[in-house]
Amino acid sequence: MYRVDAVARKEGFTPAQRLALHQQESLPVLDGLKAWLEEQVTQRKVEPNSGLGQAIAYLRKHWEKLTLFLREEGAPLDNNVCERALKKVILHRKNALFYQTLNGAHVGDVFMSLIHTVELCEGNPFNYLVALLRHSEALAQAPDEWMPWNYQQALAAADAPPSGT
Repeated sequence: MYRVDAVARKEGFTPAQRLALHQQESLPVLDGLKAWLEEQVTQRKVEPNSGLGQAIAYLRKHWEKLTLFLREEGAPLDNNVCERALKKVILHRKNALFYQTLNGAHVGDVFMSLIHTVELCEGNPFNYLVALLRHSEALAQAPDEWMPWNYQQALAAADAPPSGT
């Protein structure tokens, strides 16, 4: 499934083309997996309380949701983006126990949000924060031009030599 998805991404497929490719390539594999899962349970080949038995039960219970990418255009293969975001929230919550003041906690929350947003935009959080510090006057003049998803243009303009020289 991931190999098929990588091909669709590399080739720049539309969501409809990606769906058709997964239905052609991934569906037969998953149909085979589903049949194997059913066989394990119906023929009592696996102890239900074992690790494998519990994994099979989980897959069977959530099959429709786990295979949504075979029916809906644009549906992701997994929820890794959400899982990574939740890990950051949990880590930040743990670290927030050491804030001394409410204002300190607020500042930490703002920075955590900025850092994660930069990462989602596939940027480098350290470089972004340094750029904000170095160009604080331009940032104050036009904060909307210095958002994590578009600051590169503002940075290029700010670092460009004056046009009169």
